[in-house]
Amino acid sequence: MAEETFPFTSSTLRALRLQREWLEWEDRRRAAAQQCRSQRCPPSARARLARPRRCCRDPAVHNALFSGDLQQVQALFQDEDAANMIVETVSNQLAWSAEQGFWVLTPKTKQTAPLTIAAARGYTDCARHLIRQGAELDARVGGRAALHEACARAQSDCVRLLLTFGAKANVLSEEGTTPLHLCTVPESLQCAKLLLEAGATVNVAAQDSEVTPLHVAAARGLDEHVALYLERGADVHLRTSQGETALNAACAGAEGPGGGRQHQAAARRLLEAGADARAAGRKRHTPLHNACANGCGALAELLLRHGACAGVPNAAGHTPMDCALQAVQDAPNWEPEVLFAALLDYGAQPVRPEMLKHCANFPRALEVLLNAYPCVPTCDTWVEAVLPELWQDGLPGVSCPLAAQNNF
Repeated sequence: MAEETFPFTSSTLRALRLQREWLEWEDRRRAAAQQCRSQRCPPSARARLARPRRCCRDPAVHNALFSGDLQQVQALFQDEDAANMIVETVSNQLAWSAEQGFWVLTPKTKQTAPLTIAAARGYTDCARHLIRQGAELDARVGGRAALHEACARAQSDCVRLLLTFGAKANVLSEEGTTPLHLCTVPESLQCAKLLLEAGATVNVAAQDSEVTPLHVAAARGLDEHVALYLERGADVHLRTSQGETALNAACAGAEGPGGGRQHQAAARRLLEAGADARAAGRKRHTPLHNACANGCGALAELLLRHGACAGVPNAAGHTPMDCALQAVQDAPNWEPEVLFAALLDYGAQPVRPEMLKHCANFPRALEVLLNAYPCVPTCDTWVEAVLPELWQDGLPGVSCPLAAQNNF
């Protein structure tokens, strides 16, 4: 009997190949982790683990850990008790004293673990020694585990070391965030890759804010992180506790025409992945409202091309054009005419005449707004705000009779 075959599509074959490669990688990772665990000191008796950790404020211990002195670390940490001690640091911080009526220096104690210190500073050899002495990989002394701090500082070698020895990729901090939430700088891309390869959940939400790693990457304009998360199955439609999508976060994080380029690239990836350009948060603030409030004309154009509504009001009754006019006052060193022209081209209504005063010092922007009227609007609410030298140089788009009303 002839062997029956089934024709698979190219995408199916690719998916099967990726699944096979992932399973092979997982087998190798587990074998390596088992080998590393065998090198660690055997766990102590249950009664010993139940004993409280001892605290240490010894400057010699602090200096060895914070400087990454491997010889001193090896000499000071020779058993499980030492490797799991609580390291306490005390620093004086200014705090307002209501009783005394002025600022006073107040001592503040911070607790952490030796492994957390080593991992956060990239001291791989010190971290390896502490692990082999029995340091708990997922201990959250001070609120975060060593893996959290290594990711926050973009220490990819330490992230790899911790994961190899069996650290949990989805360990939660006391704030309810995972290490993937703390990959917040471009240099942390490799850390994010290592976490995902080790089984980190790409759509995990923080406990209170419900922010996902995709929200974090989009808000910080991390285009490569966004691409990585989307490739691993991140959902562009997930919302935070405030109803914000990742696209909302990207547009809210952009600042100004130049500062918004990275956020624009992240927003483009999200839109290409199916993000809704009209998705509004609980206050009905859309991505376009955020882009206009930050003065990002190119980002606003991108949203408008993908279906954003130029005239929709938010819960306060402000349209994207209103937000753009406010941005003129908050960030005067940009060219608002690009943003105004884009909004008007996509159906925004002309602004109320009394709002023209906000653009009095921007001739090109004022020209764009005036050209949106069928005739020049009443000038008594805005014409006095225009600088005299602009009238003398000839304000584009404004007729001579209007200039005469300003006594020129």
